[in-house]
Amino acid sequence: MLTQIIGGICYSPEPLGQQDVWVAGQSVMALGNQDLRSSLVQQVDASDCYVVPGLVDSLAHIIGGGGEGGFRTRTTELKTADAIAAGVTTLVGVLGTDAITRTLTNLLAKAQAINEEGLTCYCHTGSYQIPAKTLFADTMDDLVLIDKFIGVGEVAIADHRSSQPTYQELARLASQARVGGMLSGKAGIVSVHVGPAAAGLELLWQVVAQSDIPRTQFYPTHINRNQSLLEQGWQWLQQGGWIDLTTSCTPEDLAQGEIKCAAALQQAWQRGLDLSRLTFSSDANASLPFFNAAGDFIGLGEGKIQSLYQEMVDAVRLGVPLEHALRAVTLNPATVLKLPHKGRLAVKADADILLIDKASLQLRAVMAKGRWLWSDGRVAVERSSLFFD
Repeated sequence: MLTQIIGGICYSPEPLGQQDVWVAGQSVMALGNQDLRSSLVQQVDASDCYVVPGLVDSLAHIIGGGGEGGFRTRTTELKTADAIAAGVTTLVGVLGTDAITRTLTNLLAKAQAINEEGLTCYCHTGSYQIPAKTLFADTMDDLVLIDKFIGVGEVAIADHRSSQPTYQELARLASQARVGGMLSGKAGIVSVHVGPAAAGLELLWQVVAQSDIPRTQFYPTHINRNQSLLEQGWQWLQQGGWIDLTTSCTPEDLAQGEIKCAAALQQAWQRGLDLSRLTFSSDANASLPFFNAAGDFIGLGEGKIQSLYQEMVDAVRLGVPLEHALRAVTLNPATVLKLPHKGRLAVKADADILLIDKASLQLRAVMAKGRWLWSDGRVAVERSSLFFD
């Protein structure tokens, strides 16, 4: 069965104009108007829609996270249906603070379940701590021998919850990730959780200055935590590095100076910065703890995967051109993660496609790997057919 998505305004994420999208199997077969009359063609009218790539979420706590306030504060694991309804078709699962009761084997099992339910899910080995928790001897072994592992992290710096690594320890971890990525043909990226401490990105600058590790080996996240860190992020970006902004944001975060992703992207666009090196991620199902001045735990929020789509829309409403807002949640994360078949609307790319209402920017339908998984507010997931009422 072929699918013909007819008459939409297409973005790859660069604007392609109005044309049809043809899907065969799990891939985009063709773009453009072709006359193929057959009962085996499913036609979908997208004339009132933008047709865009599915979102790529580079940081999600798919098995939950946290516990900074004790066992009762452990956050819930991600529901695949929530990711689908948020337009996320590719995601990367990670461990965070808790790498004791949350395990890499559990992470891999959840990733496999998400794949079986129709999306594409990868993982990082390791967690906040150095030395990194791994399944084999070290991170290099994990990257080379375990298909689903594509990077390491999120490793914490500038945070009282981190293992307070030295630049030598971080450089050694990055070198293992780099070589492991080379040998396995993966990104081998080091996802770096940057906390609220004043040091910010200082440790990363030390590694780059004191070793042969290129800055592109690191993927620092939570850079919109406050304006001071964001300024460091702009500097890192201008020097050729990647930066990631977190879309999950609580009122308490905003009160403490966090910058919404949409506003940060608007800021970068207005300054004329290179938007091809900036990404958004949701931090879905992460614990978002609040600490007082003494460092005592006082409350907890939870990351929401729906925030990824919402911040993209909010950026457009702030005047950022749609193609730039889309890049931050499609092509850019796919590029840093070395997933060339993701994050773009192109021939031979995976058929991960969203239909977005042109007038309201509301999500209308979600296709992942050539299958419609969401439309008209309804999610269709294979798992539902495995259980009896």
